[in-house]
Amino acid sequence: MARNSFSLSLIVSVFVLLAFVFSAGISSEGLVGSGQTDSTQVALKILPIKIPMNVEFAGERVPLEQNDVKERFDRELLVNTYWHSNSLQMFKQSAKALPIIEKILKEEGVPDDFKYLAIAESGLRDVISPSSAAGVWQFLKPTAEELGLKVTDEVDERFHLEKSTRAACKYLKNCKQMFGTWTLAAASYNIGHNRMKDIVKQQKVGSYYDLYLNEETSRYIFRIMALKEIFTHPKKYGFYLGREDLYETIPYKTVKVDTTINDLSQFALDMGSNYKNLKLLNPWIRQNKLPVSDSTGYQVRIPLQ
Repeated sequence: MARNSFSLSLIVSVFVLLAFVFSAGISSEGLVGSGQTDSTQVALKILPIKIPMNVEFAGERVPLEQNDVKERFDRELLVNTYWHSNSLQMFKQSAKALPIIEKILKEEGVPDDFKYLAIAESGLRDVISPSSAAGVWQFLKPTAEELGLKVTDEVDERFHLEKSTRAACKYLKNCKQMFGTWTLAAASYNIGHNRMKDIVKQQKVGSYYDLYLNEETSRYIFRIMALKEIFTHPKKYGFYLGREDLYETIPYKTVKVDTTINDLSQFALDMGSNYKNLKLLNPWIRQNKLPVSDSTGYQVRIPLQ
């Protein structure tokens, strides 16, 4: 009973406080915008976003005249515009990863817009998901190995940005050939091409925008397009960053390693650096050793600092 009385008193106190705040601080003039503000009025304005009239993904038009399509795009624009800390971090991280990704996409003949898929997947960080998908491109181990990436306890090339980007290109080009559009290829990246085949066959439509999909895949393309819109026009959405605000890669040189390294910490010291910086530049090396089993070896980045 004492706990119930305390809870009731707390609830009453909260309501009294809210009533005071709203009566004192938010007048009807403040809500509609009288043009005048004082210390008791709310200064921050949370505004809806005006949706662009023409939107494309990988050169393919988005049918914004469909109500559900417009609403889904609007949702992702709102989330990624007003989730300030997350969006700012993605902007900052992009300076390190996007130049590498853009170059490989161009070489592989994959539309540049797919760099935003990588941002949507991981924020351009070497994260591991609850389902054990890993790296910037978030590959599961079986898919990574099918695409030619090495995944062992010591070496996991899902964390190798260049190699994993080429693997992603291979997967996306295969899906484009299967489904005929880059939009469905991108959606297949999220749900899997076998599952997408079943859905397309069952629903008898050939457009992503006409498919009824699970929540995650239904939002997936729109999140990518929202990131594209915000990254293309950052000031329009309130993001002002200078070059000095962006993250930078540690300066490095590249050396070929063709024999097994049993102690990477000592190797890093011998090269004039330390284990931490070696790992930051080579996240695909997962242990304190690097076994080499063939003459191909590995290209290892050595910090210059």
